[in-house]
Amino acid sequence: MLGLFKKKSPADKLRAEYKKLMEEAFTLSKTDRTAADLKTAEADKIMTQLEALEG
Repeated sequence: MLGLFKKKSPADKLRAEYKKLMEEAFTLSKTDRTAADLKTAEADKIMTQLEALEG
């Protein structure tokens, strides 16, 4: 219960966003390859931000 109000770090937020985008891209890859590629590109941008943040 003590961790209930703990705020996420910026790196944790970026990791969660990256994971969400990759899951969406995987789902889209089954039906619409172009949209999946766009989601993957967004996820790559998030990953570069995460790498820059972590050093």
